Amino acid sequence: MRNVEFHNGNTMPQIGLGVFRVEDGEECKNAVKHAIVSGYRSIDTAMIYKNEKSVGEGIKEGMKEAGIDRSDLFITSKLWFDDFGRGNVEKAYDTSLENLDLDYLDLYLVHWPGTDEELMIQTWQEMEHLYNNERVENIGVSNFTIQHLERLLQRTDVKPVINQVEYHPYLVQNDLKLFLESRKIIMESWSPLMNAKVLNDETINEIASETGKSPAQVVIRWNIENGLVTIPKSVTPERIEENIDVFDFSLSDAQVNRINLLNRNERNGSDPATFNGKK
Repeated sequence: MRNVEFHNGNTMPQIGLGVFRVEDGEECKNAVKHAIVSGYRSIDTAMIYKNEKSVGEGIKEGMKEAGIDRSDLFITSKLWFDDFGRGNVEKAYDTSLENLDLDYLDLYLVHWPGTDEELMIQTWQEMEHLYNNERVENIGVSNFTIQHLERLLQRTDVKPVINQVEYHPYLVQNDLKLFLESRKIIMESWSPLMNAKVLNDETINEIASETGKSPAQVVIRWNIENGLVTIPKSVTPERIEENIDVFDFSLSDAQVNRINLLNRNERNGSDPATFNGKK
């Protein structure tokens, strides 16, 4: 498994398992367990997914079966709007640890910036407190735009190590990517397969034929070639295995550019500029 390095010197696997919209229960536990046994070392969940307990069970069973230690894994969870603000962040972090049955997280993210700048800044300052007290290995953000990041960086001390955003061939976000690169903040993609929507794309399928790989593997490899961390979601054992089997081939610059040109600025999720946690 290839790792990326954060600006603080810590590292993270470039591919992980995402569990967004996977219900708490056996399916979630088994997906996490199978991922770990199949070679995944990064698992990404969030409080609002309401599946941290099953993720924790899958981690325990997966470690046992794979014969690895907690230190071999990289576990991420996220802070939801309900726990923004002073005095709330550490409690929420402790709740996630309790749900996951872990002593620490490798990465804790502010899930969305929200529409209240002061509240967002206060929240990040509480995240800094967790990090400075060595309760969490790394802190980062999710769904932050350039504007959100500029405000955050102007008013806080600890720079996020990562920004997890919606990113797929129909939403390339090149301006954001260049901004993050200039600040040495890693870009991470959620919904890299756009809920399988991009897998029917003609260009993706042409490149799959050219490389002898599946459309999903082509898109995941495109993420890798562009320097992103990515967390494709699946609960199907065969697809979990397929999604990580992307290190035995590469895409040419021309193939990467053909995929880049598919951009439509099309979002599958909410707009970070206006989303505040309410539907």
